[in-house]
Amino acid sequence: MFKNIIAPVQAWLLSRGTCVGCGTSLSEGKKAASPKVTDKDQVTCKCGRIFIYDSKSNTYRRALLSEV
Repeated sequence: MFKNIIAPVQAWLLSRGTCVGCGTSLSEGKKAASPKVTDKDQVTCKCGRIFIYDSKSNTYRRALLSEV
């Protein structure tokens, strides 16, 4: 039940380009080429959360453990 409440809020934050943990803009995070995902950038927020940025669709998503 708790996940049903949190998931839409996190999706909304990611659609705005903000971190789901600290609320800062992900454009301020460290960008680097993702070593395991081609044609995408790995963004690390100041709070330590890692996101994958797709420049073609201009969207962010949380990185999977296999992508880190």
